Amino acid sequence: MTLSARAATAPDDSPEHAGAPDPNSLGFLVNDVARLLRLGFAGHVSAAGLELTGGEARALVHAVAASGARQTEIAERRGVEPMTLCGYVDKLETRGLVERQPHPGDRRAKRIVPTEAAAGALDVIMPLARGVIDEAVEGLPDEDVAALRRALEHMRAKLMKS
Repeated sequence: MTLSARAATAPDDSPEHAGAPDPNSLGFLVNDVARLLRLGFAGHVSAAGLELTGGEARALVHAVAASGARQTEIAERRGVEPMTLCGYVDKLETRGLVERQPHPGDRRAKRIVPTEAAAGALDVIMPLARGVIDEAVEGLPDEDVAALRRALEHMRAKLMKS
């Protein structure tokens, strides 16, 4: 059975449900889990008093991971439009967490460089992110978590080639 066939197969194959969208299909589940992880993370970031949104915190993590990258590269890594990332970077820059610096090879481009203050923010953000993931996988055997990671890495690799 192909992935699309598996994803589309409803647990209830009765005639009244034939062809109906299945919220338990693989596509719905992956999307719902990603959405719930983002919401959980945003709630923890808000409760931590960082004065950042979940999106801004994720943008900071990507900016640190890709230190010195162009704004457009970070937007691509995040899967957001460059203008969306621009708003996040504006806020992060105002908070003193990143700086926009000229790109040495392109006068028009700006590099996003984390400041020393970014490390302190990440010391709070990363345990929050790990906590949300730990909560999500609580009760799953380690081998299931490892299998899930392998499956998601495989899916990401296949889709990035598309």
